[in-house]
Order: sequence, then C-alpha cells, then structure tokens
Amino acid sequence: MIGEQRVRVRKALPADVPLMLALVCELAEYERAEPGAVTATEASIAAAMFPPAGAPHADGLVDGLIAELDGVPQGMAICFTNFSSWLGRPGLYLEDLFVRPAARGHGLGKRLLIEVARLAVARGCRRLDWVVLDWNTPAIEFYKGLGATPMNEWTGYRLSGAALARVAAL
Repeated sequence: MIGEQRVRVRKALPADVPLMLALVCELAEYERAEPGAVTATEASIAAAMFPPAGAPHADGLVDGLIAELDGVPQGMAICFTNFSSWLGRPGLYLEDLFVRPAARGHGLGKRLLIEVARLAVARGCRRLDWVVLDWNTPAIEFYKGLGATPMNEWTGYRLSGAALARVAAL
C-alpha cells in the first residue's frame, strides 16, 4: 500500500553477519557500554550462527532474526537454547533485541519478540527468558505491556575474563 510502512521479520542469513555485528555494536552504544566492550567479530558470529556442515552444533548455537522496515534492516534479535532442570525442558534465552532508535514506534520490537516466542513454542520450550537494564524504562514498559514479568528476586552473576580463568584453574 502506498505510503504505509511495512514491517517484516526474517531469519538471519550468512550475508547478514556484518549487519548483525553492526547492530550489536549499536546496541552496546545504546546500553552505554565501555568503548571496545564488543569483541565479537564477523568470523565469531558466523561460526556460532552458521557453522559448516558436519561441525559440532552444525545447526548453529545461536539464532538470529532481522527486522526490516520498508525493506531496510532496522533491528535484530539474537537467541539461543537453554535448559530448565526444574521443568526438564529446553527454554529459549533472548540475548539481544535491538531496534535502531529512528525506527522505533513501528512495531519492529514487538514483531521480533513475537517471532522469538514462536520459535520457542515450535521447539517445545516452556519459557523465554532475558534480562533488561534497570534504567531502560522504555524496554521495561514494552515487555510488561506484552505480559512479561520481572524476576526481581533473582540477581544475575557473571564470571568473565581473569576471574573466569582463575576459577577454571582451581
């Protein structure tokens, strides 16, 4: 229809790897990360999302979706399978959901989350988990508006860098 903006969400393709990395870098900037915090490369993203046939995890460790507005890529979602020992079933973890600021308000974020939820249901997952920065009020309100509930009783922890190496060496 003339004059109407069209939203489309599609599975990421190997040719999208540079775009995915660019969007990850834009997300890091939006989230106020330190310069140089993103150390991913096109090669590392490609290896996780599109490994060669016969490789371990040949179906890919990571799933990616691209959101387009009028045919122009403006957002992405990256997710991967996790597991709940309590449920005895897989879940899906949404690592990143990002829409470029200029393209917000057109439903791209909602469509991305819908497609991730559909992927989870199709795989028999019982839940979809993610984290959001406590200062990111627009994202929090967006997620709550879709029926997501905060898990305020849980505190995330992380081992990385030297601390991860030190614990692994114990």
